Amino acid sequence: MFARFADDLDACLRFYSRLPARAGRNGHAMPDFRTAVRALPVAGTILGACGGGALLLARLAGVPALPAAACAIAALVAVTGALHEDGLADVIDGFGGGATQEEKLEIMRDSRLGSYGAAALALSLILRVTALAAIAERGTLLGVAALIVAGAVSRTAGLAPIMISAPARADGAGHAALRPLGQALRTAIILAAALSLLPLAAGASLGQIMLADAGALAAAYLVAKLAERQIGGLTGDVLGAAQQGAEIVVLLVLATTP
Repeated sequence: MFARFADDLDACLRFYSRLPARAGRNGHAMPDFRTAVRALPVAGTILGACGGGALLLARLAGVPALPAAACAIAALVAVTGALHEDGLADVIDGFGGGATQEEKLEIMRDSRLGSYGAAALALSLILRVTALAAIAERGTLLGVAALIVAGAVSRTAGLAPIMISAPARADGAGHAALRPLGQALRTAIILAAALSLLPLAAGASLGQIMLADAGALAAAYLVAKLAERQIGGLTGDVLGAAQQGAEIVVLLVLATTP
């Protein structure tokens, strides 16, 4: 059982990050979401810890909270290869620039960055950096915990489009992402919920954590429903946008004073 879980974790890390993992037959191909999602909160925890480590090192070196938060978010972008940010930018470019469903999907596949996507990407980075800076002002360890929780919860909540939407294309990552099995999804939810309690030890309130969890799910759900309306379903970019929305909400909620 543990060996299979480790294989699922490796698959998630290979797909969602640029971290070294055991060589898989499919490289950075889409993991088998039917079972691999059970390890997704742990993979998100590892990714969040990379940003948390950068925040901790910067603060120990005497860097103020705002630039330290920027260093942490930069580390997250680097370790994930800007996978989710790319999805967010493509989604907003397509939804904002296309008049028809076909045009929106075509724009989303274009590798060039448009003005809508650039604005969305800038706002995403600003919101995450400033929210994390506000958290780190209250305590560096709270900031580290917030990044870890945001990594686990946002990637689990980001599965919402797979659960409620059909693929918008007959190919691509969205089409390849199979709906998770019930047991695998339940395991992922339980792990994410347990990991989300981590900030309690650093000063966050239980109410904040519950609101962050609910808000992350709501953000991902709204992205999924918007994608259904705009392009008829999900794509790999929609999954990235759902994760970004969920992560932003988690950090914003944890940035509020308990």
